[in-house]
Amino acid sequence: MSRLDQQSLTPQRLLRASVVLALITIVLKTGAWYVTDSVGLLSDAMESLVNLASALFGLAMVTIAKRPADEDHPYGHHKAEYFSSGFEGALIFVAALAIIWAAAHRLMSPQPLQQLGLGLALSIVSSALNGLLAWFMFRSAKVHRSIALEADARHLVTDVWTSAGVVVGIAAVALTGWLWLDAAVAIGVAVNILREGARLIWRSSQGLMDEAVEPEVLADIQQTLAGFQHPTIRFDHVTTRRAGQRRFVDLHMHMPANWSLGRAAALRASVEQALMSAVPGLRATIQLLPSDVEPHFDDEKDLI
Repeated sequence: MSRLDQQSLTPQRLLRASVVLALITIVLKTGAWYVTDSVGLLSDAMESLVNLASALFGLAMVTIAKRPADEDHPYGHHKAEYFSSGFEGALIFVAALAIIWAAAHRLMSPQPLQQLGLGLALSIVSSALNGLLAWFMFRSAKVHRSIALEADARHLVTDVWTSAGVVVGIAAVALTGWLWLDAAVAIGVAVNILREGARLIWRSSQGLMDEAVEPEVLADIQQTLAGFQHPTIRFDHVTTRRAGQRRFVDLHMHMPANWSLGRAAALRASVEQALMSAVPGLRATIQLLPSDVEPHFDDEKDLI
């Protein structure tokens, strides 16, 4: 797939597709549970409900994140995507607990399964659709740097592995006749998606706490600055952070004190342009300082 094609697959379009697909998989997996009476397939259907809620919330947050900066939000609304990731993680926790509750009852009172062939076929078809959409989402998430899209893709992949585990479990029940395996597999599915939920919540929290840019992005920033280094020009106190699709860098540029303001400003503009060209979505803030002046940080009066 070309980069142009990936650009056309915007987060909004893919999340709308995720909403439609979630509705389809809910129907397929609920049908699979209905014809088999498998608690494992019931757990799979319940996770599809989480997929639907997550996709709807993710679509809302991505729409908000695209809003331009305003008087109340001068740095933009990019962090809205982190709420989507955290919300999805919380929903996964709820779904996992519900699955464990249902499976525990079935573990104590196993029930025979019905029409396994049709039920497994419905589950496999829905999983294949989820896997295909997740593949497109992962590729688009890298292009658009969308954590909401990445979170939804990871959840869909978890759903695929969940369905695979359920299929294996039901096949084992059919081969061995051990009815308790159905409930045991459902509990294993719940534990697996709990892990994914914790991962999404952690990722969201790190983004809301102004995590630094990725190491490879920082390397691009440092390489760009190195191109402007000169015995009379130096850079220091380089600080970075991420906010959804946007990246920020703040730094000091030292130069001779006898330079005119116009000359200094022209050089700063060149550095800012070079940084923003090297790192898409970057916003650079550069403070000009004479070579013999050092800023003061962490003054006690500033920490009160």
